[in-house]
Amino acid sequence: MSAPERLSARAKRVLAAALVIVAIVILMGGAEIAVRVRQAWKHGTSLTLDQMYAIDPVTKLRIPKAGGDFGRIRIDSRGFRNPELVDPEPAGTVRVAFLGASTTFCAEVSSNEATWPHLVTEALRRRFPDTRIDYVNAGVPGYTVESSLVNLKQRVAPLRPDVIVIYHATNDLSGEIRALAGSRGVDIAPPEASWIARRSLLWLLVSKNLTVLAAQRRAQSSDARYIPIDQGHLGSAFKNRLGSLVEAAKGTGAEVAVVTFTTQMRRDQEQEARNRAMQSAVLYSPGVSFDGLIDSFARYNEIIREVATEKKVILVGDEDAVPGDSDHFVDSVHFTDAGSRAQAARVAGALADHSSIVNRLDQLKVQSAH
Repeated sequence: MSAPERLSARAKRVLAAALVIVAIVILMGGAEIAVRVRQAWKHGTSLTLDQMYAIDPVTKLRIPKAGGDFGRIRIDSRGFRNPELVDPEPAGTVRVAFLGASTTFCAEVSSNEATWPHLVTEALRRRFPDTRIDYVNAGVPGYTVESSLVNLKQRVAPLRPDVIVIYHATNDLSGEIRALAGSRGVDIAPPEASWIARRSLLWLLVSKNLTVLAAQRRAQSSDARYIPIDQGHLGSAFKNRLGSLVEAAKGTGAEVAVVTFTTQMRRDQEQEARNRAMQSAVLYSPGVSFDGLIDSFARYNEIIREVATEKKVILVGDEDAVPGDSDHFVDSVHFTDAGSRAQAARVAGALADHSSIVNRLDQLKVQSAH
């Protein structure tokens, strides 16, 4: 074979490899576009949640981008998921602030108006039609009780809320479980998005789904080993931090309510329902059995009740009022629209029936009349 013929054969191999690479890039680019179009059609935006946040220069917390319009998620000029607030608020206005994490922010529901903080406010307006009521949804995905304490002091307290509702547990619990695992030499660090996953929605979804599937297989395997949890010692740090948050909330002069935490996981579920209910729990709290995680959430709810009693604040209980099924949860802890309505019903009912809330509303109504 002559040199030109050998060069031609080599060039053909290079050309073939280049064509394969180009085809892969085109296919992946097309798939990325398709995923983003589907995301935009389903959620009103092609952005991932991480792209909707900025770091607040004062608190150093991650907060929603002020003024952001992300389809079904709209953010006000202060970085809260609620209608624009009037500041200073008109005389006689009752302002309700909601502190929490992703389960308060409610990215999974269909609109701002479908979040349970909005629905609670609407329910209170119907119950007290002669009183002006607005609200602050200060929940942010990933927040713990400590994050909310900073958020309260720096961003929420200056808005002078009259009622503060606190809904926390899952991020503090998963953090405690990971620390417990680490002390036993078990590495179950929380999943973090890679550089490419932060830029490619396709890669993010594929990597997340593969991680969930791998975690589910490990949890369901016959030789699965679970981290032993001493329920008697669980949650001591959470109790101290929640107590500090409640004290800081009371220090604003607001009426304070703490809400017990609800999940899709229930003891009487069949295996298939358990697998669905553990969909996100296996990702963020791996190494814990189904019953062990139920016991852990029950212990945290016991602590929430203890803090409510010791700090003399309103307790919103009846966490099982939200049915534990896929109609009400999109995963282990996040609500569908139906779940958000059920959550709002139990919170609004407890607030509207509590004497301290009624008295506060009556006082403000008198102020507005003058």
